[in-house]
Amino acid sequence: MSVTIDHVLRWWAHERAAQDALVCGEDRIAYDALHHWVGRVAWHFAEAGLGVGGRVTIFAANSMEYCVAALAALRCGGIVTGLNNRMVRPEVMYLLGDYAPSILITDNEGALRIPAGIEILAPDSAPVPAPVRLAMADIAALRAGEALDIHREVDPSAPAIIVTTSGSTARPKGVMWSNQSVIGYNHAYMLEDPLGSTHAKFLVVAPFSTSAGFVQFIQAVLQGGTAYFPARFEPGPALQTIVRERINIFCGAPIFLQRIAELPEFAEADVSCIHIAHTGGAAVAPKLLRQWSDKGVLVRQIYGQTECGGNGVVNPRRFALSHPECCGHGAALKDVAIIDPDGHFLPPGEVGQIVLRGPGQMLGYWNNPQATADVLVNGWLRTGDLGVINELGLLRFVDRAKDMIISGGLNVSAAEVERVIMEFPGVAEAAVLSAPDAAFGETPFAVVHGDGRVTPKELFEHCKRNLSSYKLPRYIALREEPLPRLATGKISKPAIRKLYPGPEELPERVG
Repeated sequence: MSVTIDHVLRWWAHERAAQDALVCGEDRIAYDALHHWVGRVAWHFAEAGLGVGGRVTIFAANSMEYCVAALAALRCGGIVTGLNNRMVRPEVMYLLGDYAPSILITDNEGALRIPAGIEILAPDSAPVPAPVRLAMADIAALRAGEALDIHREVDPSAPAIIVTTSGSTARPKGVMWSNQSVIGYNHAYMLEDPLGSTHAKFLVVAPFSTSAGFVQFIQAVLQGGTAYFPARFEPGPALQTIVRERINIFCGAPIFLQRIAELPEFAEADVSCIHIAHTGGAAVAPKLLRQWSDKGVLVRQIYGQTECGGNGVVNPRRFALSHPECCGHGAALKDVAIIDPDGHFLPPGEVGQIVLRGPGQMLGYWNNPQATADVLVNGWLRTGDLGVINELGLLRFVDRAKDMIISGGLNVSAAEVERVIMEFPGVAEAAVLSAPDAAFGETPFAVVHGDGRVTPKELFEHCKRNLSSYKLPRYIALREEPLPRLATGKISKPAIRKLYPGPEELPERVG
């Protein structure tokens, strides 16, 4: 069947042969050249033994070669699995044992972390056959050469991509997407948020090992557009790319928008070319939204997760300024609802678990049928997150269920406390965790990175003016360095918890 990402790539290679498909720094490649490069790499993958359903694992930073290797794996009917290149060896070895790839591709840094000949064990400790090892240099060497290609019949509903979740749980899980689900996701995205241009220009700043990065790169291909991406994000070059190339789609975690807005040159930069700007995954300061809206860019909140394909719902333009805290409602091909602990749907105004359904929904978790059954119930994805739908039908994210703090028997949303803290002048980043407390059992504990002007006492007084007493962060830690983050750009609460593992590491109580 023709419902595959590769079929679309072949189409654009014919229709937009000379148009840029990928741009990485100064390097550019047009659709026709990309198609032929993918063909040569796919042919070599097949020669190396990659069959339909075989895994190709990529452990590397973003690059042209990464994109080509991923597209070549899909052309072979293989399954692309990307690993976050910040992972250390034990994390990588666990996932290699789980995914059991036929081919493992690394850049120079990745190769140093996974020495040749190292034994790979499955999660049950059974030996895993060693994959064929390739370097990014091997992919680069095939950019030019004789015309080689491969054509295979591929089931569009079969697993084609595995995105490893960010690891907020004890072990990361592999989220499976099919060609069909990714194409359906993109179709729903275009219906819900039409660009108004025939040439989509995506600035992709997240790693391709994440849904935030991989989805946008693939969307650019599916739309016959151009994906602009750096090997690593730097705010200055990113802003230059927006202005020079007239980027019209820029989506990412708030930290990316924030770092660009902090640049002195942002004040004079013309970024009005950006038509679609989405953010999510962390608290968004109202100041940041204003900085971009004053430049003619409407930054809108999304709610989503890897399991739903990326974006679940996005705040409509008409509500972006009047209800900036909302994440949107259902769309032409998507539904969102709230359920209680027994799975019953709740009316507007009541907090419960967010559930989603739509074409981008995952097939399930790789090698984990029980975890799949736990979250895919009667066609709905149970997100594990808490939210509420208002009288307009708009979803407001309340908190990750596991981040709820029970203080004096009352539920406190860490996200709500973070939002208030982010409004205080000089605060750049904030994460709120639960801390043991003799008076309340648990109490909010805020870890804050700012510009040096912030003091715990002043911040606590600000919270007193804006929050109920039981929601106040009784412990506030100020850090000079930025807070640790996941590859997606989200603040990593597991990493922060490791910095404060027990009561003895807590700062002095402020209230």
